[in-house]
Order: sequence, then structure tokens, then C-alpha cells
Amino acid sequence: MIRLRPNIEAMAGYVPGFQPRDAQSYIKLNTNENPYPPSLQVIDAILAEVGERLRQYPDAASRAAREEAGRLYGFDPEWVIMANGSDEVLNNLIRAFAGEGEEIAYVHPSYSYYATLAEIQGARVRTFGLTDDFRIRDFPACYEGRLLFLTNPNAPLGFCFPPEYIEELVGRVAGTLVVDEAYIDFTDGHSLDLVRRYDNVVVTRTLSKSYSLAGMRLGLAVARPQVIAALNKIRDHYNLDRLAQAAAVAALADQEYFRGCVAKIRQTRDWFSSELRRLGWQVIPSHGNFVFASPVDGNGKRVYEALYQRHILVRHFSDPQLAHGLRISIGTREEMERTLAAMAEIG
Repeated sequence: MIRLRPNIEAMAGYVPGFQPRDAQSYIKLNTNENPYPPSLQVIDAILAEVGERLRQYPDAASRAAREEAGRLYGFDPEWVIMANGSDEVLNNLIRAFAGEGEEIAYVHPSYSYYATLAEIQGARVRTFGLTDDFRIRDFPACYEGRLLFLTNPNAPLGFCFPPEYIEELVGRVAGTLVVDEAYIDFTDGHSLDLVRRYDNVVVTRTLSKSYSLAGMRLGLAVARPQVIAALNKIRDHYNLDRLAQAAAVAALADQEYFRGCVAKIRQTRDWFSSELRRLGWQVIPSHGNFVFASPVDGNGKRVYEALYQRHILVRHFSDPQLAHGLRISIGTREEMERTLAAMAEIG
């Protein structure tokens, strides 16, 4: 008899964005991928590792990548951990801080994968809603749960919590505040300074979006050395292969290319948002590499299906709080012009 843990047997797994087998025949704006290729320095670094050295294990500590991230963000490497995508860090934070039956929380809507990771651990999940001005609804004076995940900028909505509000939350969290900054490179400001000033703050980042490395699965976290040491105990000891480590170092080092890509995406995002408003769509001002927008009739699924028929992929959520709109990743200017024309035709 197969005897699974009851919570695993009962849970529903996370459903990622649709990945078509013939992706080249679509305008793919559904998974917040970067429309531009990685830096050529990244390609060269990966190719330099391809060969006889692949027979050897990689550096278990990802030292060079942690040093590069530390230089970039202004931290000693002991405050940095590299990960197989930021999802690995999120998973290990729950494993490190929340035992079975203990509570973690996140804001809804945001990244629903937090709930999946908590269910795997057997932790309890609490969600907090949003007010009309994008603050956390009914948040207690002191939240006693083990972890609060704060996606900033928010995905899928795109807004940012103000820095002073995030700092206020630090003082209202008895456990640890995890600021998930997967999209922070597409806006101004960040929460890294809070890690220096408070011992209950962790900031996570990913190289998937702004560094064009979704296919490499690279992420990191910045936290107090005691937290990093705990995360190191439970991660896979060779969690990043040689190619990934080389890619991370080169990507973080080539800031000129990085800034150029981000600037193009931000410019296209702001132009696309303005054009959507001209069509009568409601668009939440976005700080990410995507926009969340709603058609005049509030029927996001109708437009999603019409775009799909035209081989344009966007993200529609069945969640009642999100079903009225679409999350649309920002592609190249040409891709967004074609998408806008299709949306105008659909009406």
C-alpha cells in the first residue's frame, strides 16, 4: 500500500504559467521572462566551464557568486546565500523557521507558491488582504506567526509598498519578515538596508527576470549570518552547478548591460500602460516587468482567450479577486505594439 503523508496527498500543487512546446510561434507574455538575451559575458562564462571540468563537483559554497553579490549590494559574503532560484530560499526559510503546525503568512493576492511550500512542511497558512490604497488589511499590532512573506513589488498587481511602511511592519512582526524582491530591479529603492538594521529581516532576489536567466534557476538571499548559516545547513550541498555559478558571477558583474535591459523594459512598460489606458483599460501603476490591467467590461478571461487564438500568451487567474484582469509581461517594443493592436481589435 502506498502511504503518503496526508497533507501531501490532499494538497493541490502549484500551477506555473503555461509553457507552449512551440514557444517560437507565440508572443509569450505570460511568465514575466525578460525579452532580451543575457549578457554576452554570461554566455562566455558558461562556455568557459563546458568541457573537462564538468567531471568535477562545483564549489559547494558558491563563494565567487556570493562575493560578487556582496560587492554589488554592500555586504560581506557571510550575509549572502546563493540558491537554485529564489524558490529554493523561500522553501528553506519555511523549513528553517516554521515547524509542523506553526503559522506563516503572506499577502493575498501575491505569490501563491508560499502556501504550497508551507503545505509541504505541514505549516499553517494565514493570508492578509489588501486595502484600496494597497496596505495590508487588518494586520495586527504584533503578528505572532513565524514568517511573513511580503512580495515587493507585488506580483501579480505590480504596486510597491512604501519603504516607511515596510519598516513599520518590521516592528509589528514577532517572527521574521521576508521581503521577496523578485521584481525590485524594475523600480527604485529596495529593503536591503533593513537587513543591516534589524535582525528579523530577510531579503530574497532572483536573477530570472532582470538578468535574463530564468533558464538557469538562480536566486539569492541577504540576511544576518546566523540565518545564512541555518539555511546552509538544509540546502542541497551542491545546489548550484558549475554553469550556474559562472553565469551568476558574470551577470552580476556586467552592470552596464543589466542597466540597459532594465531601462528598456521600464520605458516599454510605461508606454504600454499609457496606451492601454487610451483604450479604456484600467491599469495599476506597475513597478515590475509586467502590468496588471482590466478591460472595460471586466472580463479578463474573454480577452485572454481572444489573445490566445492570436498566439499571444498572457496570464489570466481564476481567483475571483483577479479574474477581471490580466497580468501581461513586458516584451520588446515590437511585441507590445503587436499585442496592443490585437487588444484594440478585440475590444
